[in-house]
Amino acid sequence: MTVSPRRNRPRRDDNPQLDAERARHGVPTVQQWRDGDWQVRGIAGGASAKTYRCPGCDQEIRPGVAHVVAWPADDRGDLTDRRHWHSGCWRARDRRGPNLQRGRSAPRYG
Repeated sequence: MTVSPRRNRPRRDDNPQLDAERARHGVPTVQQWRDGDWQVRGIAGGASAKTYRCPGCDQEIRPGVAHVVAWPADDRGDLTDRRHWHSGCWRARDRRGPNLQRGRSAPRYG
């Protein structure tokens, strides 16, 4: 009995290649709020490398903490209008206003 060698066929990839940068930084979505439409992107903890200050609670968002980035979706602003929020603070932003407690000379994280 003769055994024929196994034929190596290329596998069909059922999942298209995922862009690593998009997977790391999230895909922006448009959310509607009372003050307009906002582009919102979730940032995974591993993709966060800087310290930011959340405008909702005025607390730091430390490196490695998952959070969201939001900016105006229409022509009201540009990339300098991006703000990093704790996820819970972003969801609660309609229920409370900004809570600024730091002094004017305190460093501002952007």
